[in-house]
Amino acid sequence: MNKPYSESCEQNKNVILSKIQPYLVDGAVVLELGSGTGQHAVYFATLNPKIVWQPSDRVEYLEGIDAWVNDAAVPNIKAVFELDVLKHWPSDCYDLLFTANSFHIMNDEAVKTCFERAGSCLKKNGHFIIYGPFNYNGQYTSISNQKFDAQLKFNNPNSGIKHIEWICEIAHRAGLRLIDDIEMPANNRILILRQETLVE
Repeated sequence: MNKPYSESCEQNKNVILSKIQPYLVDGAVVLELGSGTGQHAVYFATLNPKIVWQPSDRVEYLEGIDAWVNDAAVPNIKAVFELDVLKHWPSDCYDLLFTANSFHIMNDEAVKTCFERAGSCLKKNGHFIIYGPFNYNGQYTSISNQKFDAQLKFNNPNSGIKHIEWICEIAHRAGLRLIDDIEMPANNRILILRQETLVE
């Protein structure tokens, strides 16, 4: 098959990696939620051969991710598996969870469930890293984000850019605390949350 391709993944992979690199410590096992095309998985794992990267996504994206992973033939990328945040979650615990450009696609219930399940599958002191756009103080951070949100809601009224205050509240309920909020290009952010409800 022709591999799926995301221009935004190609454009943001370097700057995302520069910010998450301190958390990609040797031996870390990373679960990526919503791997999309698989481009991030291949790029991050290739440049960090001492971590293990586990891609996942809904069933309709698995073939495309598999094409990227197979072509890359990088030994530290595990075979992609199905993960629907409202249904399928692994029983394993991970050092790090990572997701990019997924929360604004999800509805509120899916985001809440994602935090609940993420909190229970992170190892103690593990981190959840989220990349994407967010609103602050009830406001869009840019006109482009406002237009993007309108487009999202036109395609799916239940989707849309989430408010950071709400994210922090539901994350706290799941035992996760925001420890860093990093400004990124194109009006995006990287949120770093740490698991503070210890899971053995």
